[in-house]
Amino acid sequence: MNNSRSGSGNRDALSVTRAEAGVEKLIASPFVEDVLVAANHAALTEDLALTILRRRDLQAAVLEAIARNHSVIKQRKVLVGVVGHRHTPRHVSLPLLRRLFTFELMQVALTPSVLPDLKLAAEEILAGKLKTLALGERIALARRGSAKLAGALLFDAEATVIEAALQNPRTTEASIVKALGRPNTPIALLRMLVHHSKWSLRREIQIGILRRPETADALVLKVAAKLPKPVIQQVLTHSKLPTGRKELLQTALLRL
Repeated sequence: MNNSRSGSGNRDALSVTRAEAGVEKLIASPFVEDVLVAANHAALTEDLALTILRRRDLQAAVLEAIARNHSVIKQRKVLVGVVGHRHTPRHVSLPLLRRLFTFELMQVALTPSVLPDLKLAAEEILAGKLKTLALGERIALARRGSAKLAGALLFDAEATVIEAALQNPRTTEASIVKALGRPNTPIALLRMLVHHSKWSLRREIQIGILRRPETADALVLKVAAKLPKPVIQQVLTHSKLPTGRKELLQTALLRL
């Protein structure tokens, strides 16, 4: 997109040479002045706005103009496109972010081209809404959301949400270990981890389960049976264990 100095205009721009030029022609122009006029135009439609947003040479002033154009910014695709565009000024994208629905916020948080600070803001808004979301929305977020959101949903009251979070490809061993270090670990989470084909084999998760006071004795014994004796001895020596857990692990050692 060709630029002109602020305030000077470009004599070749359609908006200067042909004031009657239609929005479609203005959008196709190589001059920023024309695209800016189109972005502000009352006749701008959703499809035309999306055409502008697909331009690779888009400038911040044009994005800001679309955000001010009430006839198109109320359209969901346009709103999401403006919010997630790399060239949208922060003073524009951040307020608009709060207009997005749950899955639109998730789309912003997961789109690779979206800037990190905007992704973080989208995640924070979503995290603040988790308790008010319907079960189906929480399951979808747990299954497809970011690692941070999946980690938060490991503490959901519904087992189906926890299960979805454990299946999320963005869930990591580190995020599960972090969850096991928080108070009031859900019993459903502990049970699922012990029986999970992937996570039940991870050493730090196994040790984290052994440390939790919520872990049932049967689960403790199941985890201990998978551990080498030196690891159990290390847990007995160096870990803070709930009442009765040390004796249970010592019994487990005798069985190995």
